Amino acid sequence: MHMRQATLALALMMAFGAQAAAPASCPAGQAPTYPVTKKVDQSDNYHGTTIADPYRWLEDANSAETKGWVDAQVAVTQAYLAQIPQRKAIQERLTKLWNYERYSVPSKEGGRYFYSRNDGLQNQSVLYTMKNLSDEPRMLLDPNTLAADGTVALAGVEVSPDGKLMAYGTAASGSDWNEWKVRDIETGKDLEDHLKWVKFSQTAWTKDGKGFFYSRYDEPTEATKLAAVNYHQKLYFHKIGTPQSADTLVYDRPDEKEWGFRAKTTDDGKYLLITATKGTAHKYRVFIKDLSKADSKVVPLVDNFDAAYDFIDNVGDVFYFSTDRKAPRQRIVAIDVRKPAEANWKQIVAESGDTLNAAHVVGDRLIVEYLKDARSVVRVSDLNGKFIREISLPGIGSVSGFTGKRGDKETFFSFTGFTTPTTIYRMDVASGETAVFRQPKVDFDPNAYETRQQFFTSRDGTKVPMFIVSKKGIKLDGSNPTYLYGYGGFNISMLPAFSPANLAWMEMGGVYVVANLRGGGEYGESWHQAGTKLQKQNVFDDFIGAAQWLVDNKVTQPSKLAIGGGSNGGLLVGAAMTQRPDLFGAAIPMVGVMDMLRFHKFTIGWAWTSDYGSSENADEFKALVKYSPLHNLKPGTQYPATMITTADHDDRVVPAHSFKFAAAAQAAQAGCNPMLIRIDTKAGHGAGKPTAKQIEEVADRWGFLTKALKM
Repeated sequence: MHMRQATLALALMMAFGAQAAAPASCPAGQAPTYPVTKKVDQSDNYHGTTIADPYRWLEDANSAETKGWVDAQVAVTQAYLAQIPQRKAIQERLTKLWNYERYSVPSKEGGRYFYSRNDGLQNQSVLYTMKNLSDEPRMLLDPNTLAADGTVALAGVEVSPDGKLMAYGTAASGSDWNEWKVRDIETGKDLEDHLKWVKFSQTAWTKDGKGFFYSRYDEPTEATKLAAVNYHQKLYFHKIGTPQSADTLVYDRPDEKEWGFRAKTTDDGKYLLITATKGTAHKYRVFIKDLSKADSKVVPLVDNFDAAYDFIDNVGDVFYFSTDRKAPRQRIVAIDVRKPAEANWKQIVAESGDTLNAAHVVGDRLIVEYLKDARSVVRVSDLNGKFIREISLPGIGSVSGFTGKRGDKETFFSFTGFTTPTTIYRMDVASGETAVFRQPKVDFDPNAYETRQQFFTSRDGTKVPMFIVSKKGIKLDGSNPTYLYGYGGFNISMLPAFSPANLAWMEMGGVYVVANLRGGGEYGESWHQAGTKLQKQNVFDDFIGAAQWLVDNKVTQPSKLAIGGGSNGGLLVGAAMTQRPDLFGAAIPMVGVMDMLRFHKFTIGWAWTSDYGSSENADEFKALVKYSPLHNLKPGTQYPATMITTADHDDRVVPAHSFKFAAAAQAAQAGCNPMLIRIDTKAGHGAGKPTAKQIEEVADRWGFLTKALKM
């Protein structure tokens, strides 16, 4: 295996052009010989500052030259990973750990229960249905039959109110593009309905089950579908039994190319609720349409992008929303659609010291999920906001679920922690009593591990929490290989969750750390905003502060410390390793946003300007260019051992980010640390990735770190 891959690498580099050799002073096999990457004379003027972009040609993923470069890089990386002796054993152990049952939280519609199950090593989870909890579940849809290699994933499911039909979306090779079909639940057969060019969409059935609302874009060209900018989303109604070409346009805004639309129908069937978004900002407009009147217009309910408004439920003409309007940690308000002015809003649940994360109405109860220092707390009140009880949870962890309707007597939720495999519970809404519905068995002893929460002080004095997870009784002598993970953006919270990948790392003697950085949603909208645009450096300072605390307190030392993160977390890793290359022994930036001057020019990248700002704004350009990973690599610097990861079908963060960063990093690197790029095929940004590909990627990640950190 090793010899074949090494020979392939040599052949490709001979054809492509390569450096003569690795540095002579490096031990054999430590520093690979990389393909030579050509530079072009390309530069851009940003507000009077000229910025060179010599690897611009790598943005064209379809060119023969780029494909040749990719093949040469893949060969180098595969040859390097193949000669790591521990990798095979790691993959075998990962396969055993991954082989456990995994369940989704059940939902109920039309007198039927629906949930997914993975028997362990299935590439995709299978959807099941049953009429009673005591029934034998019946398989409704097995995505594993849609592609031999498991690269077609279920991207969404919405069952009609009568429980007779199911609209379902699929995504191929990890792309954000979805195709939607409709299945008869009783027969298990698909109807002829087939919708394309759907992306970032919810579906919402009418009460009579005759059709549903969904959002789509205009059809792109084949050559540009994975890179072209996505603008002008439109909301349509699809009537069952008709072709997509006959779908009715319900709402669009030709004057607002950046607006997107999410549809929701109320349980009583009377209203269509349209949430208008603009980029990734949690600031929405809300429109409604009275479905009980044939020719009713779409009218505004909240007509400015000033805050988040997440619909919970309605009681007739009174709509319940969770919102951060005048409440950074969110509150719940009731809005009467007949008199929607803010002066008439009624506060149901006030803002508290904890962050309101989600809210549901089930069985005439409000079930509200909170974050208390990045761990879940669940409280129940009546529809007037009067507190009834707190739900007992089995430890430090996070929950999700609690879906249902006002007339339901039960609901389901999941609980997970770093050492607690995701367990599904059924809850009696009236009494609050919970019981295990499905609990997986995993091949490990949870009592051998411990989770602790540690607060540290960031550069500007802000207190920031992190979770430290490891085997019990580790020695604080600086010798522990440590993997520090973070994200820090888009109001997304990093919560405790079980992962066989991280368990394998801890079995190997590693310490796993998650830092709850600013930019996330752990402490509400003010915490999020403190890590955006001109304040984005706070996120990197927080991450570096976490790393420094781990070193200062002898959990680890720089040569034993690895950092990782994906997407916005890939940006985080790229910024941290270029700002403090001395602090880390290894870095794994995954599907990262690395070119902060051009990210908005591809697919949905423009939507991220709400968090990042844009290079087209002079002040924001000055902030972006200071931390943009691609633009802060300094030739002659010794960077930590690095493995950049991306995928050929990533149409969220296009591979060009990682391609350009890898080329520049290989040119800049001094010393012997490897600077590799791992490029997956028939894969995207991460959603729906087959189990086999996940195991292979983690085996490469931990294998790479065993060598980089000398484990």
